Amino acid sequence: MSSSTGGAGTAATGADPFDAGAGGLLRQPKAVWATAGASVVAFMGIGLVDPILPSIAQGLKATPSQVSLLFTSYFLITAVAMLVTGFVSSRIGGRRTLLLGLAFVVVFAGLAGTSHSVAQLVGFRAGWGLGNALFVSTALAVIVGAAAGGSAAAILLYESALGLGMACGPLLGALLGNISWRYPFFGTATLMAIGFLCITAFLKEQPRPARKTSLLDPIKALGHGGLASAAVSAFFYNYTFFTVLAFTPFVLNMTPYKSGAAFFAWGLLLAVFSVVVAPRMQERFGSLKVLGGSLVLLAADVAVLGYGDHTTAIVCTILSGAFIGVNNTVYTELALGVSDAPRPVASAGYNFVRWFAAAAAPFLAPKIEEWSDLHMPFVVAAVTAVVGALVVLVRRKALTVSPSRLHSSGGTPMAEESEARHASDDGVTVFAN
Repeated sequence: MSSSTGGAGTAATGADPFDAGAGGLLRQPKAVWATAGASVVAFMGIGLVDPILPSIAQGLKATPSQVSLLFTSYFLITAVAMLVTGFVSSRIGGRRTLLLGLAFVVVFAGLAGTSHSVAQLVGFRAGWGLGNALFVSTALAVIVGAAAGGSAAAILLYESALGLGMACGPLLGALLGNISWRYPFFGTATLMAIGFLCITAFLKEQPRPARKTSLLDPIKALGHGGLASAAVSAFFYNYTFFTVLAFTPFVLNMTPYKSGAAFFAWGLLLAVFSVVVAPRMQERFGSLKVLGGSLVLLAADVAVLGYGDHTTAIVCTILSGAFIGVNNTVYTELALGVSDAPRPVASAGYNFVRWFAAAAAPFLAPKIEEWSDLHMPFVVAAVTAVVGALVVLVRRKALTVSPSRLHSSGGTPMAEESEARHASDDGVTVFAN
């Protein structure tokens, strides 16, 4: 796979997004920091339940496959809601969409903490997933449109929020879950309420896009071969990702503190590799080589996880965070840059496909164990990672980043013009304090 096919964002320009100048990653408007901060909490909600899954199963007298529906309902609703996010934001504006999503999360996360049965908890997590879909998809568009330094800095900032949230979620879940499995849900509702206030204070209303997004626009965007290929590859990768995230806690079978510590270390690796390591690897080897190699290494890691002893399983779980971090960064850049569709539309179509795998893996992994043995779920997860790599290899020409998006992360007048055009098309131009 040639490095010229798929070099995106930082890899494309060779610029250092961490430079402390006007376009540096750390010099951003208040609106960007408020949105990124709320994004951290939103991503915390994904891994929050990891350390307390066994505690929830015990507290509600449920089986692992029943408890795994917490992830399935969450991501199934998230996937379907991706078709709605652009429709809503193009009509009520990005700021109101963010606030609506945050309000949903606050309400349903709080209700989740009051659940008295698995069915109730699963239902409340579904509502939580709807809110998270509205918020997360719009947050990415807002950060890309508002961030100083172009799309490369924006993507790294978004991935930083993702990594930090994925790292801190299990830690918060462990600390509060050691008292009661209900407390992490109340804690998330409180943090998201703070995020609601920050968005209200620092993010001014945005101009709505010239053209309203229809419900079918994300599906039509998938007609682009490159975006469809990225989505299909990400679908198989996400199955692997969420087998690790949702099924491994039952395999490790540790106390909330120990499980939280393991997934905190996992999340730290995810953050470091997504923000620091991935861009440098992309610049040297090209995005598609990096993605294909990382997927193969993830497959090997997951296979060893499934067949190793308890200590090996812990080490491999933590190590998988490195490969997942690299994959997340490259996939995000491909989804935003491989087609000329407006970013929110392309992102919605891409996420619509890949989140179905996130819904399937937590449900199927325990079932596969029931039908076979403990090793087989990880064998399947290793195979899906390899399939994701094969899609990248076979479709490498289609996965070439669009030239107009490629230029948009540079510092030239053409870049600024392209960036402004896409921001206007996407409806993500932000007036920050």
